[in-house]
Amino acid sequence: MSGFVEKPEPIEVPGLVHLHTGKVRELYRNEAGDLVMVASDRTSAYDWVLPTEIPDKGRILTQLSLWWFDRLSDLVPHHVIGTDVPAGAPADWEGRTLVCKSLAMVPVECVARGYLTGSGLAEYNESRTVCGLALPEGLVDGSELPGPIFTPATKAAVGDHDENVSYEEVARQVGAETAAHLRQATLAVYGRARDIARGRGIILADTKFEFGFDGDTLVIADEVLTPDSSRFWPADLWEPGRAQPSFDKQFVRDWLTSPESGWDRASEQPPPALPQHVVEATRAKYVEAYERLTGATWN
Repeated sequence: MSGFVEKPEPIEVPGLVHLHTGKVRELYRNEAGDLVMVASDRTSAYDWVLPTEIPDKGRILTQLSLWWFDRLSDLVPHHVIGTDVPAGAPADWEGRTLVCKSLAMVPVECVARGYLTGSGLAEYNESRTVCGLALPEGLVDGSELPGPIFTPATKAAVGDHDENVSYEEVARQVGAETAAHLRQATLAVYGRARDIARGRGIILADTKFEFGFDGDTLVIADEVLTPDSSRFWPADLWEPGRAQPSFDKQFVRDWLTSPESGWDRASEQPPPALPQHVVEATRAKYVEAYERLTGATWN
């Protein structure tokens, strides 16, 4: 059992039609046919959307995505049209709203990995492969790979796991030409972002993108290169052979699986509310990621 502990009711705004409530984002369509994405402060862990929010999280995700879109647009166009809050929307939407092109989305999570960890490590330990790609012997948690790899996944509904699939399966689902285009764009964007992050003392271990088509043009969509969609590690603390400290919601995961929470992950019971010290520590990590990457002070 998983999903929302408390699923929120969407806010009604004149001229907007609510389309979907995601783990973090609310999706609307405006009268011009554009999509309006609003990033909430919700957070998720272990396939649950938790009842406790992380203040400023939605704004940080939105502003960091915009920062990255500006630095990637020569590689692949993005879907953002503007950031104006629709008339009649709550003032709280300021800074967390994107007005976007409506795309024909590709039903694939496009994952790039430069380092071995997470589900990739689990597969490697069993078969010395990740998504069917053979890797050298002797790699451990946190090892840098010989080169970045494209390891796609199917996109799951809220409460379900994304499932890693082979490149051949992606080609079967979307066609060989589209699969090749997805792989090329994913690795090009990862390479650019990895080098930018490295110059700021951060390792981009892996990340996932979503793409759609605007006519015949492949466009990058949703969020990009945030702590929700990427593993960012402080380069000065990188040490292969162990779990790496990271700029994300690891404080949330660690607390939920600690005796203090009292929650049994294997049970069908929803997780409890987060204590204030976990909320504050998690927010601080998101702020630190934003400030180290952009060089700007979060305000």
